[in-house]
Amino acid sequence: MDSKLVSRRDLAFVLYELLDVETLTRRPRYAEHSRETFDAALDVAERIARDHFAPHNRAGDENEPTFDGERVSIIPQVGAALEAFVAAGLMAAEHDAEYGGMQLPLAVAKACFAFFNAANVGTASYPFLTIGSANLLLAHGSAAQIDTYVRPMLAGRWFGTMCLSEPQAGSSLSDIRTLAVPQDDGTYRLTGNKMWISAGDHELSENIVHLVLARTPGAPAGVKGISLFVVPKYLARADGGIGERNDVVLAGLNHKMGYRGTVNTLLNFGEGRFRPGGRAGAVGGLVGELHRGLACMFHMMNEARIGVGLGATMLGYTAYLHALDYARGRPQGRHPRAKDPASPQVPIIEHADVRRMLLAQKAYAEGALALNLYCARLVDDERGAESAAAREEAGLLLELLTPVAKSWPSQWCQEGNSLAIQVHGGYGYTRDYPVEQFYRDQRLNPIHEGTHGIQAIDLLGRKVAQKDGAALRLLGREIEKACREAGALRETVHWARALGEATARIGLTTQKLHAAGDPDRMLANAAAYLEAFGHVVVAWVWLRAATVAARRLADGAGAPGEEAFYRGKLAAAAFFFRWELPKTAAWCDLLDALDTTTLDMRDDWF
Repeated sequence: MDSKLVSRRDLAFVLYELLDVETLTRRPRYAEHSRETFDAALDVAERIARDHFAPHNRAGDENEPTFDGERVSIIPQVGAALEAFVAAGLMAAEHDAEYGGMQLPLAVAKACFAFFNAANVGTASYPFLTIGSANLLLAHGSAAQIDTYVRPMLAGRWFGTMCLSEPQAGSSLSDIRTLAVPQDDGTYRLTGNKMWISAGDHELSENIVHLVLARTPGAPAGVKGISLFVVPKYLARADGGIGERNDVVLAGLNHKMGYRGTVNTLLNFGEGRFRPGGRAGAVGGLVGELHRGLACMFHMMNEARIGVGLGATMLGYTAYLHALDYARGRPQGRHPRAKDPASPQVPIIEHADVRRMLLAQKAYAEGALALNLYCARLVDDERGAESAAAREEAGLLLELLTPVAKSWPSQWCQEGNSLAIQVHGGYGYTRDYPVEQFYRDQRLNPIHEGTHGIQAIDLLGRKVAQKDGAALRLLGREIEKACREAGALRETVHWARALGEATARIGLTTQKLHAAGDPDRMLANAAAYLEAFGHVVVAWVWLRAATVAARRLADGAGAPGEEAFYRGKLAAAAFFFRWELPKTAAWCDLLDALDTTTLDMRDDWF
């Protein structure tokens, strides 16, 4: 096995055989690229992830950041790894040459980042947040804000954060209280508290750029009164250097079950410890329009949701590869027909139940990877497809699939992580093997950037109904197209039929839920809807992959290793269609009944 981060052969399959990213080089933006330059970028990412990120994954977990009341201390390997990441130009991999970027398609840039998520998700969080912050400012910031903040961020000198939650509000952003008071010079002075801020304070970069949601005096109640502000840890001088310390203070660290390598903070804005210009209050600049802050922040949040899905995918993927390696090398037990206790033990991969667990992990991880890189390819098409209609369709599909791309891997690759521990047996439950850390790290992903329940409500309550169901109908047409292609092949025809039936069923269930005219009953079981919908989407992904594999085998796969690779794809597809897709029927039965069990339950009955 070449790597326990991600299979390069699988990555090539998704990028070049399933998503056909080479065709993007026909577009002017990517004209100087080729498969060779894409592979070179992947080579660099894999090398840095392997040599600089993976070696301190355990050390970062065992030695989480500390705070002495003045500054945060982080193990030195984190800073060294980030220096290597920045030096390779990866902070700006997807960006224009104007910003020092490689101008890679997002699908390729995300494939590069997948290595870092697999190698060390804690250290990878710092560039992940910085890239997202820079992208938001590029989309909604002024020219001056782009020059002041984005350029040093993409150069890797300044890092970024997103500051949404507050101690009393959590995910309920309509209840935030942080106040931004306008000043005569056009700036704002912010006071308030922000909780659960990843990368909120450290010494890893020259400056930290906080993107902060806050209210202005007299702003409308609820989300309609929220504005967005850029608030640096240190004020920027006119020459681009570092100026006064801003009134942003670290109040304490949060100690987490996993993701321990990422410092997670409670920040106080405007407590008066630092007084820029001789006055209390953190100095910030308005980003975008007043009271349109949440719309701006959703640019980063939606990007982050797909990114969280990719991180969840890679934690499931690396755990699968570790479990596979262990199963091949761990002798234990004998085949059921082997009656002689003196006969040699067999590797546990010879046991059917272990193969079941490995197949499930493979189906979850490889399916999730294909889904997430497909979403990245949709971004490439939304930005640069040849026709306006194609760009619009890509945007519609991306909006619909974003809750799935975030939450399905977070749920099901978590199940894969659990199975990886099970494959290791008792050893998997100890810290002698890394699968227990992967499980703890993974557990954050159904929570942050919108919990599983929030994503489910967003999908059922908004996304499937937006534009009178246009996105849902478009997805239906894409699934129908895949079913037609798969229906022409002997190996995949029965799966095409099963997916067609499941798609029709989820469509009818969607109609019934929205026709009920009762939002409480419709959304009471939204989590089950997300599970069913997500399984149909991933079955579609697997059907497309299986169709490619069947065609390659029919054409002659070439080397024996290639044949085994495509046979493995068909086996994983078979597992998903036989073991996973049938679950959608039970979920739809529950949803069709408009079950009120959870609504009927009362507090004092618990």
